[in-house]
Amino acid sequence: MGRAVVIVLDSFGIGAAPDAASFGDVGADTFGHIATWCREQGRPLQLPNLARLGLPQAAHAASGHWPPGVPAVDAPIGAYGAAAEASSGKDTPSGHWEMMGCSVPFEWGYFEQTADPNGPVFPAEPMHRWIAACGLGGSLGNCHASGTEIIDRLGDEHLRSGWPICYTSADSVFQVAAHEQAFGLQRLYDICEQAKPIFDELRIARVIARPFVGPVDGIAKGGSGRYRRTTHRRDLTTPPHAPTLLDHAIAAGREVHGVGKISDIFAGRGISHHRAGDGNRELIAQTHAALDECADGGLVFANLVDFDTLYGHRRNVAGYADALQALDVALPALLAHLRPGDLLVLSADHGCDPTWPGSDHTRECVPLLFAGAPCPANLALGLRDSFADLGQTLARHLGLPALPHGKACWAA
Repeated sequence: MGRAVVIVLDSFGIGAAPDAASFGDVGADTFGHIATWCREQGRPLQLPNLARLGLPQAAHAASGHWPPGVPAVDAPIGAYGAAAEASSGKDTPSGHWEMMGCSVPFEWGYFEQTADPNGPVFPAEPMHRWIAACGLGGSLGNCHASGTEIIDRLGDEHLRSGWPICYTSADSVFQVAAHEQAFGLQRLYDICEQAKPIFDELRIARVIARPFVGPVDGIAKGGSGRYRRTTHRRDLTTPPHAPTLLDHAIAAGREVHGVGKISDIFAGRGISHHRAGDGNRELIAQTHAALDECADGGLVFANLVDFDTLYGHRRNVAGYADALQALDVALPALLAHLRPGDLLVLSADHGCDPTWPGSDHTRECVPLLFAGAPCPANLALGLRDSFADLGQTLARHLGLPALPHGKACWAA
C-alpha cells in the first residue's frame, strides 16, 4: 500500500477567494503579486519544478490570471488545481483542519482592532484573572502587532519590568512573548498553560508562547533587531471539534508523521511521530527523514512555516520569492524519495500577501498540486469549493473511511 505526503506551503495563496470581500481582501494574490514584483525587478521567479506540477495553471484557475514571468508547461506531470476555503476564517487551524476533512463552520473569537493602534484589545476581566493566576505584576502590549516589531519595541521594557508582552493579530490568537533567559522558557510555557482555559471562554483558537533571545543589557544598547525569536515556540491549540483524517489513520493502525507545527495545530491528536525543525530547509530534511521511516499506508504531513512567519507577515517580498525558489530546487529530491505507490500533494492553509496592507493573513484560494504514480498526469482539477477535497482524496488513496466533507479530486 502506498503512502501519502502532504507539504503545506504555509500562507502561499494564489488569488483572492470568492468571498474575499467579506474579509477586506479583494485583490489579494500572494503568488501573483510576488511574481509581478520579481518581474518588475528584472529577476523573474525561477520555478521550473513547481511549473511541472502545474502551479501556473492552478494560479490561473484561482485568479483568472497567469503569474507574470512564470511560464507554464504544456503537460504537467500530475493533477493540478486550486481550492477555496469553506470554513469561516483565514487562520491556521481552520485551514489545516479543513484539509484533513474537518471544516470549521463556526466563528472563532477575535480581538478587534481598536481606534488606538496601541490597544488595549484584550478584555480587562480575563486579563486580570490571568495576571493574578500567574503572579505577574502586569503585562505589556495588549494590542495588534507583528511579533518581530513588538519585541523590538517593547523588549527593553520587558527586561526592566519582568512583564510578558501580549499581542494578537487578525487570527483567533493570544500570543505571549518573553525572553528565554531573563523571564525563563518554562515559566513562559507555564503562564500560557494558565491562559488557555481562560481564553477558551472567549473561543480563542490558540494561545502561543513566543520566546525570544537577545542581550539582557539591551536597555543600554539601543537600536532595533537585537532581539530574535527562537524555535522554542509552543502553540496551545483547541483540538479539532470532529475526527480528522489523522484520527482515522491512527485508528486504523497507521503512522502519522507530523513535521514542524503540525502536531501543535491538531493539539497532538492523530499524530504518532513529531519532528521539529528550524526553518524550511531543516523541515524539508525532516520530511525526508520521516519518509525514510514511515511504513506503507502511512502519512507524512509537513508545514513549511517560513513562508508565513518570515516573509508573509513581515511583508518581505524578496525573501518570499527566494524561499519559493529554494523549495523549487528541493522538489526533485522529494519526488525521487517517493516509492511507486506514494502520493505527494503540495497545498497551503491561507494567504499572506506580502504586498498587502498590514501584516495579517489574506483570504485566498490555495494550490492543489498532486504528483506520484497513483495520480493521473495532466489532470486539470479547476477551482474546488473546499480544502476538504484534499483530505477526501487522501482517504481514498490510503484506504481509510470516507470523510464527511469534501469530494475526491479524481475517480478511483
